[in-house]
Amino acid sequence: MFINSTGYYIPSTRIDNDHFFNINGLTSDWIQQRTGIVTRSKAGDNENTETMGICAVTNALPHLSYDISTVDLVIGASYSPYDTVATLAHVIQRKFNIENAKAVYVSSACSSFINALEIAEGYFAMNKASKALIVCSEHNSSYCNETDPKSGHLWGDAAVAFFLSKERQHDNEPEIKEIYTKALGHIGKGPGGVYLRPKTEGIQMPDGRDVFMYACKYMCEAISQVLEKQQLKIDDISYLIAHQANMRIIANVEKQLGLKEGVALCNIQELGNTGSPSSPLVFSQNQDKFKKNETVVLTVFGGGYSSGSCLIQI
Repeated sequence: MFINSTGYYIPSTRIDNDHFFNINGLTSDWIQQRTGIVTRSKAGDNENTETMGICAVTNALPHLSYDISTVDLVIGASYSPYDTVATLAHVIQRKFNIENAKAVYVSSACSSFINALEIAEGYFAMNKASKALIVCSEHNSSYCNETDPKSGHLWGDAAVAFFLSKERQHDNEPEIKEIYTKALGHIGKGPGGVYLRPKTEGIQMPDGRDVFMYACKYMCEAISQVLEKQQLKIDDISYLIAHQANMRIIANVEKQLGLKEGVALCNIQELGNTGSPSSPLVFSQNQDKFKKNETVVLTVFGGGYSSGSCLIQI
């Protein structure tokens, strides 16, 4: 499976840590020390999960070597939908006039993008599609409660789009060599560790310690799985992009793996936890720096719980 083009959208507004002191009593230093976050992105009043997804697709189009109308599978990935009936995938299909496509929506917390990749891989394997568009978008700020001292200060908004194909479309396209996902609802706090209840509590993370512990464990496990299947070692990783939930989690994963400085790429300092788009967003932001034959590994952990990883050969 090949990456034909990527694009992203990040709202221009940034909310700094000082914003929260009079809301939930947390100081800027406290937030930065425990999360690594300095500012977070926030969608505007006229923006939502769907508008950001549309902007991400538009950003990817100039680098696409074929007409978007030839896409035959559209996958929307998100846990913070604007509309649960007219899904992100169907809105994208209509906006870009992708008439001859299947359209599906997937939600698996912050691992939704990796699950979407696996769905595309399955459609390709069954010969039911040959070109896919994954649009992953989160409007966390529409659901978060800023007065919540446990997680109200974590969230950012963003969207990313990946065009994929079963066969190579042109030279120098990155290839997704391996995808791994795992459901972990039976582990630890499971469905209660992180949740989003739209009509009552919004998005909450009542037990960050539980999330921290299992995120560190299972993101490393997911990395080991994709490396083993490709007969590679930790030293073969050129860049690691972990889910951007907490800088201390990323540092813990780095330490467990023994990675060299500069291998892990991050955007959490500026954007906060953008949810399921976070790791593919970092990939898209840094794609110009990747060199031929380098190996990039994405690894994620989602509330519920769930984990996943993918290995990309540049």
